[in-house]
Amino acid sequence: MKPLEGMVVLDFCQYLAGPSAAMRLADLGARVIKIERPGVGDGSRRLALEGLWSDGDAVNFHAINRNKESVALNTKDPDDLAKVKRLIAQADVLIEAFRPGVMEKMGLGYDDVKTLNPRLVYGSVSGYGTVGPWVGKPGQDLLVQSLSGLAWLNGDDGQPPMPFALSLADSYTGVHLVEGILSCLIRRETTGEGGHVEVSLLSSILDMQFEVLTTYLNDGRRAPQRSAYHNAHAYLAAPYGIYETADGYLALAMGSVSRIGELIGSSAVAARTDEAEWFTKRDEIKREIGEALLGGTTDHWLSLLEPAGVWCSDVYTWERLVASEAFKALDFIQDVAREGDPSLFTTRCPIRFLGEDRPASKPAPRLGADTDRIVAEFGLDANAREGAKR
Repeated sequence: MKPLEGMVVLDFCQYLAGPSAAMRLADLGARVIKIERPGVGDGSRRLALEGLWSDGDAVNFHAINRNKESVALNTKDPDDLAKVKRLIAQADVLIEAFRPGVMEKMGLGYDDVKTLNPRLVYGSVSGYGTVGPWVGKPGQDLLVQSLSGLAWLNGDDGQPPMPFALSLADSYTGVHLVEGILSCLIRRETTGEGGHVEVSLLSSILDMQFEVLTTYLNDGRRAPQRSAYHNAHAYLAAPYGIYETADGYLALAMGSVSRIGELIGSSAVAARTDEAEWFTKRDEIKREIGEALLGGTTDHWLSLLEPAGVWCSDVYTWERLVASEAFKALDFIQDVAREGDPSLFTTRCPIRFLGEDRPASKPAPRLGADTDRIVAEFGLDANAREGAKR
């Protein structure tokens, strides 16, 4: 039995942040029902990365919405809205990611629905919170990376701000939302009442930077200074970075600079015994390390550095990673294609429970595929409910 089996989660979200949180709850055993607009559905059904589609939906939609069911209901229609409210009354969790105020306009804000279901845990995702001058701005990943200062940490000194090539804010916010929902569910076991969990893309991406922001706030608020040579962390000293070798790349994380100089045969680096200079002169030192590493292969340097306790690694492409025995040992790939379709590979939930099987996830649902069944199962049709009473 998975930890959340028996829990019913309603997913009112689109795209990534909210749906990724619902996906993780589904991975942990919850029954997740997507509430989608008839004929349109979650916008990510039509947002295809690199034009990849499967059975009429974007491949990334399949990845984000595995293990879910889909109900197509129009909340602007009074009958459908009544069905939605009857479903909410029987749910454990509701997740929404509209701009602040939209759910309230539909009569589905937290204050509205807690009267229907006091035990409901209500999760809200916004771009910038519910107060302040940015409330109305689009809550989009690239915009949040740009506004949060994150883009100024990436890339080398002298380069323009450089965002991370991932939907980092969305994904991290989804993780925070799951943390809040699970915490509220635990509290409910004691109090018998649910609660309202609020997260925003901005606060989540700021939390992701807590280490460097703390440094900034306690260091005279001096702007971070990116390394001009192979920057990997604005606040860490040499040798921290990725370096080119004769046949590839080598990542150097932790280790004594002077000891590394001895191991790679560089007298200039070996002479760097003043640890304070490892930061104040890091670009100069890193260039000296880089020049020496060009003289040998990655495997050669690893054979010298790893046994000496230097924290270092090869730098893999996805092709090499997926072919590696280390990756295969994780058993991290699964096929979530719908019946009759070609294979559709995606990753698994990274959380494992010792001794338990890891069956493949159910495919993402077609739009509205489960509407009739769920309407009947949960008694959402008013006429059916009246007939049952008689």
